[in-house]
Amino acid sequence: METSTNRTSPTIQESFPVAQGVWGLKTVFVNLYFIAEPDGSWVMVDAGLYGHKHRIKKAVEEIFGQEARPKAILLTHGHFDHIGSLRELAAEWQVPVYAHPLELPYLTGKSSYPPPDASVGGGGMAYMAFLYPKKPIDVSDNLELLPTDGSVPGLSEWRWLHTPGHTAGHVSFFRERDQVLVAGDAFVTRNGESVMAVMTQKRKVHGPPAYFTSDWGAAQHSVEKLANLSPAVAATGHGLPMKGKELQWQLDQLVKDFWITAVPDHGRYVHEPAITDEQGVVSVPPPVSNPMPKVLAAAGAVALAGIALAAFSGRKSKSTYVAGSAFKEGSARPLQHRPFSHNRVAPGFPPDIDPNHDNPNEHTNNYP
Repeated sequence: METSTNRTSPTIQESFPVAQGVWGLKTVFVNLYFIAEPDGSWVMVDAGLYGHKHRIKKAVEEIFGQEARPKAILLTHGHFDHIGSLRELAAEWQVPVYAHPLELPYLTGKSSYPPPDASVGGGGMAYMAFLYPKKPIDVSDNLELLPTDGSVPGLSEWRWLHTPGHTAGHVSFFRERDQVLVAGDAFVTRNGESVMAVMTQKRKVHGPPAYFTSDWGAAQHSVEKLANLSPAVAATGHGLPMKGKELQWQLDQLVKDFWITAVPDHGRYVHEPAITDEQGVVSVPPPVSNPMPKVLAAAGAVALAGIALAAFSGRKSKSTYVAGSAFKEGSARPLQHRPFSHNRVAPGFPPDIDPNHDNPNEHTNNYP
């Protein structure tokens, strides 16, 4: 079935257009994406914040039709703001969830992420980081590994790229035909640390959100890898899509000035990354003092709650725009009683363990 992207729909209010066959949905301060194939099938990239299941399903209904479900859910990474509604939707839709092998411990209940770093500064989103969840979820019943050949399940024209730094198993998705990039949090298009930037949504290329980035060297290499693709459109985890010469110029500048503009002046991971492997966290650097009192961070939390309320109350007033046609529900294979790829050995993993560690087989969730 051929799809059309030229239908004007007065009913679509939840999502925003990104490129041909690609739509986004903002859940308070983080985006998730829907990507369609020419035959009408589709996948979802990331799953937004917890408590937004019904809003996600409403957006799905507006774009693809009633009772539609994806062929798969793809994860750029497993931070709390990208997997909040994942467990509920994966169970209801009974579809596979694909992620990089180095994300598996955080998606199978084995390990917490390296702790967020509220000391990096830069705005209310960063100062509130000590409040953010870092514990794992368990979606083992639906979990699959991304194919090692770079292909993307459910998307014939796309490929995935390993873009670590923000997390060890972070990935991005790229469509060569029209150079559309879904970058996750490898870089973002607004200031990731600022509550005000959440409200204004001013477009500007920034490095990954600093409070959750645990390896700045890897993050720099990932941004360079994505800039070398010369994307025509970039859709990120935080901020509105950017395109054209302005995108490429700002991305090139980010690569050039990464250690000046993206890396914080101080912070837990600035001089030493977290050490992780396929089992989770091995070790993290010691915490550093946070110059922002927690009472001010709490004030930022109140401001963020205000943003959420404003976003909720303003949904019905959004203007209409050109959007894609509705698609019929695609059939999804049952997931019960089948072998999952995370139970098979992944070639090339685990990575080498740092011999300086006293016990490389001992993982910890007991860090401060």
